[in-house]
Amino acid sequence: MEDHESQRKVRILCLHGFRTSGEILKQLVLRWPEPVLQKLELVFLDGPFPAQGRSDVEGIFDPPYFEWFQANEEFTEYTNFEECLAYIEDYMLKNGPFDGFLSFSQGAILAAALPGMQAQGVALGKVDKIKFLIEISGAKFGENRFGMPKLASNAFSKPIDCPSLHFIGEKDFMKAESIALLEAFQDPVVIHHPRGHTVPKLDDYSLEIMVNFIDTIQRMI
Repeated sequence: MEDHESQRKVRILCLHGFRTSGEILKQLVLRWPEPVLQKLELVFLDGPFPAQGRSDVEGIFDPPYFEWFQANEEFTEYTNFEECLAYIEDYMLKNGPFDGFLSFSQGAILAAALPGMQAQGVALGKVDKIKFLIEISGAKFGENRFGMPKLASNAFSKPIDCPSLHFIGEKDFMKAESIALLEAFQDPVVIHHPRGHTVPKLDDYSLEIMVNFIDTIQRMI
């Protein structure tokens, strides 16, 4: 009992996917088993901008829907990226501290670049160092499908020394990008799942990997 009490919960800021919401991500993540959830304090943030077009989850999950930043169709030009970083930092200052990020899709592309940008002093300079990332359907700016926002141009210039757990879906259209992202991190831990572009439920094997990862983080914080 003593031991369990002495390990505080890991405090995580959760960033949702494109044109969804913190509430939608919360519904998906809270399906995970109790042995994982009991170790975590999860805070779900909405993106700073209302969705500027149709959401792929219309009819499945209720609005409102949000996005973190905008890009042109080719993902070569980004809008409101700096504003998005300032919005996240401001939220962390008022509601932190946070130990790390859990993120999905657009949120995970953004979060993957944060440790590198923070190390270079171009983002999140007023908050504590990011201690870990949990990336679900993540990708890397500057890789295949995605161009590079100016502020993130050196985010991946050297291997990222930040513990990371990556969920990669067998049928996810972002699978290749998620695999490419692994190379950016020094010591990535991977959970492969059979689903597509979604937050998967955890089977026994995935649960074990995730609990071990969280235990490692708890010892570190």
